Amino acid sequence: MQVQIQQLGPGMIQQIQTVCSECRGQREIIDPKDRCKVCQGRKTVRDRKILEVHVDKGMTDGQKIVFSGEGDQEPELEAGDLIIVLDEKEHQIFKRSGNDLIIRINIELVESLCGFQKVIRTLDDRDIVITVLPGEIIKHGEVKCVLNEGMPMYKNPFDKGQLIIQFLVNFPNSIQPEVIPALENCLPPRPMVEIPELAEECHLVELDPEQETRRRRQHAAHAYEEDDEHPGVNRVQCATG
Repeated sequence: MQVQIQQLGPGMIQQIQTVCSECRGQREIIDPKDRCKVCQGRKTVRDRKILEVHVDKGMTDGQKIVFSGEGDQEPELEAGDLIIVLDEKEHQIFKRSGNDLIIRINIELVESLCGFQKVIRTLDDRDIVITVLPGEIIKHGEVKCVLNEGMPMYKNPFDKGQLIIQFLVNFPNSIQPEVIPALENCLPPRPMVEIPELAEECHLVELDPEQETRRRRQHAAHAYEEDDEHPGVNRVQCATG
């Protein structure tokens, strides 16, 4: 270390400690004729090294790969480690949940009621076929799974998790009136509903989220205006004697 003393004024001095420019804090000065021509006596050099990172099957987001002794090196100190932290990129079709993979598949109403076949391209570029037999009903949002078609397990890649499939049924926007009797013959009967004598008839309309938001804002503004026009009466405080 180097110590510098500066006078700031009469009777006032400032002491500053800095790293020695000759030894650079190493407490050793190497004679110029003995200095390395590469590091110029600094004892360290900047170097570029290419490391090959092997990501094993089944590794997870945030998992670390450690290269021992490949970090920065200093004289008389043990070299540090280089640590690679995996950042798993999301897939457009599959979602990972541990060792399982989740996929959503859209099916038509006729497929939901009458069975179907679907081809799924896996992450390792294989095609697998799933079959739902006629007579087996797939409900909207129903979840099925295919065993051993999920993610390979870390350090045991021949074992895999499940491929979890959620089915989303696309319902038609409308049905021709003339086919309704045929559908009614195929489907279970409607439940009977008893309508009270004084019940009021209402009509269903499409919900407009923006219109509903505007309606709530107008209602809130109107309620605020009423509060301003009719302020509350001040409370009477108890008198103490």
